[in-house]
Amino acid sequence: MEPYVAVVGGINIDICGKSAAPLIGRDSNPGTVKLSMGGVGRNIAHNLRLLGCPVRMLTALGDDFYAGRVEEDCARLGIDLRHALRVPGGTSSTYLAIEGPEGDMELAICDDALARHITPAYLAEQSEVLNGAAAVAVDTNLDAAALAWLGEHCTAPIFADPVSVTKAEKLRPILGRLFLLKPNRIEAERLSGVPVTDGRTLELAAARLLATGLRRVCISLGSEGVYCAWDTERCRIPCPETKLINASGGGDAMMAGLIRAFLDGLPMEAAARFALACSAIAVEGEETINPALSLRAAQRRASL
Repeated sequence: MEPYVAVVGGINIDICGKSAAPLIGRDSNPGTVKLSMGGVGRNIAHNLRLLGCPVRMLTALGDDFYAGRVEEDCARLGIDLRHALRVPGGTSSTYLAIEGPEGDMELAICDDALARHITPAYLAEQSEVLNGAAAVAVDTNLDAAALAWLGEHCTAPIFADPVSVTKAEKLRPILGRLFLLKPNRIEAERLSGVPVTDGRTLELAAARLLATGLRRVCISLGSEGVYCAWDTERCRIPCPETKLINASGGGDAMMAGLIRAFLDGLPMEAAARFALACSAIAVEGEETINPALSLRAAQRRASL
């Protein structure tokens, strides 16, 4: 059987309205409205498919109009939802945002109550899928109890995305059971307890994280690249030349790149360059997921 990645996380319906002029409160504002698929777990899964990885997604699906759209989209991409949980009467996770004319988010509402159905009991039923995977990707939109269960019972290598400073705290109890953590600078500071102000403190923060038993940490430094600490190896790799159009999907693509590099057995520096290449391609697209991403395109950008 071909190795696959199990992705545990949510799938959102993203509805984004952008005003054509400065927003007027308590009024109808002319503009444009776009609907797309989102969610950190789902975006990682999409990027993995673009990189040629088979993906099985463990998630909760609603029982409404949008649920059909989700299933159609995943079927088109080749994301396997056979093991997803169908929630009778459930409302699909939905993210509703309103932007001003410059594209800055002014207000948003996130209804992700459906993700609470991704429980330890559900995950226990999917033990065979999880432990049979070559890698398991998780995000911290999951409840702390679900993450704790994965840390205790999942035997496949776990790749974790902290998502945000607040949600990163859910990973603290299981840091030593993770294979790879991909925080940004602020998330690394919170989880390590080390304020990152220069190269020395960056190294110290990574060392503190590895001291928990974590095998690999890749700290995203935004436009400054990535710092990787794997066991006793260290490297800091700058970003490739990039034409930034939309930064929102860079982190999800980087995580997918790190997982693909792991599956391909790439050494640390090559893996870091490949993951940064994936991120660079992602932010050059207008949407969160850039369809121009592919295994070959990322290899070329990383000069591998």
